[in-house]
Amino acid sequence: MTIYESVLDAIGNTPLVRLTRLSDGLRPRIYAKLEFQNIGGSVKDRAALSMIRAAERDGLLAPGGTVVEGTSGNTGIGLSLVAAHLGYRAVVFAPAATAAEKIRLLRAYGAEVHLVADFVPRSHPDHLANRAARFAEATPGAWLAQQYDNPANPGAHVESTGPEIWRDTNGAVTHLVASVGTGGTITGTGRFLKQASGGSVQVVAADPDHSAYGGGDGAAKYVEGAGHAVHPDSVEDVWPQAFDTSLVDRYVRVSDRESILTARKAAREEGLLISGTAGTALAAALRLAEELDETHTIVVIIPDSGRNYLSTYFDDGWLTSAGFLKPAAEEGTAGSLLPSPAAGVHILPVSCTVAEAHTELQRRGLEDGEPAFVALDRGTSYGSVHPREVAAAVTLGSLQAALAAGPSQAREPAARHGVAFTTLGTGELLADVLPGGVRPGGVRPDGGLLDGGLLDGGLLAVLVDGRIAGAVTG
Repeated sequence: MTIYESVLDAIGNTPLVRLTRLSDGLRPRIYAKLEFQNIGGSVKDRAALSMIRAAERDGLLAPGGTVVEGTSGNTGIGLSLVAAHLGYRAVVFAPAATAAEKIRLLRAYGAEVHLVADFVPRSHPDHLANRAARFAEATPGAWLAQQYDNPANPGAHVESTGPEIWRDTNGAVTHLVASVGTGGTITGTGRFLKQASGGSVQVVAADPDHSAYGGGDGAAKYVEGAGHAVHPDSVEDVWPQAFDTSLVDRYVRVSDRESILTARKAAREEGLLISGTAGTALAAALRLAEELDETHTIVVIIPDSGRNYLSTYFDDGWLTSAGFLKPAAEEGTAGSLLPSPAAGVHILPVSCTVAEAHTELQRRGLEDGEPAFVALDRGTSYGSVHPREVAAAVTLGSLQAALAAGPSQAREPAARHGVAFTTLGTGELLADVLPGGVRPGGVRPDGGLLDGGLLDGGLLAVLVDGRIAGAVTG
């Protein structure tokens, strides 16, 4: 039996487990590196311990000091548990959309948690990194971890994760697959494995579909921790210094839907309860395996457990409300109101004035009650949009009413003159959420709902895979 003299000694040396059912029919060997077996439940325990120890050695963190960081959760959890054991105060700034389970874990370890704006430009004073930096500067004895740029982050994986994989596969690993958040895990692990193998190990970055790392538009996503979202108002797209892009041989882009459903499949077919980020990496590994043969060995990093996401990715109600799950029968659902499950919606940039929006909707030939969504400008005029990026919904009617109020209204932001709307996933039953539901055949020829089943003049935005992909007027 292994005996540790400190809880910190239980960080690292996580197992490799071969996948059997998910890899059925695939020729390569696929091993999952189960990082949720770290004492704090994620791969970030390694970086947290490494960064704190480096800060102590450099004289940046002294007894009685305060550990500060902006994080979506796992790094904060790792820092908090290490801080608790070593007697430091921990203060974490986290996005308001962070899973509730993670916030509770942070507080359980004694961390002081500040929830901040979900999605603002990197230069905005309310960005979580800037909030954390200001707090650290104003607090005597505080040390800011700066995981995105701290060399001790990838350094942890050069010293531990990479050597463990090389040792446990007897040097047989040919491909490393990992998601990219800060870039520390894939950089440190990939650097060691490339050096140990003489450059033969291929490093594959699994990336959320909209992430800028793999060439996406940087739009908001549902999978926490992985990828790189970019607010379109950002002055500069700053990538982490911890991420050495030269080590990546290939990016595999994975949708939120595929990530989430792969995570659920891993739980039900392999008995591995893993996160959405792990689902991203696993989906990429399975795709990669289709191209390889029995001479190859794939190691996929499973960064954390699904226990932190039981209220989201593993909750059928949440998935249905976000449009990721569909019912067995479409009748009476929000999806049944659309001519196509992903019909698409009109999108206007949030910079539009009332006059500009009115002119544009007329040019597009929209009817008076047909909606357009005013959203962060990513250069698209039609398609789907993440609800977090939507400022308002407008119609020609709402804009005309603003123009009729006086000339000054024409120069106001169109988003100030929106119409009420609610979002429902394609699979949600209308009778459960709308007054009176919708009677049979409840869609008028003009696309509106019969019998006033909607918001008295408002509109219903229908979510497909978490994005507004259709709308019906009331």
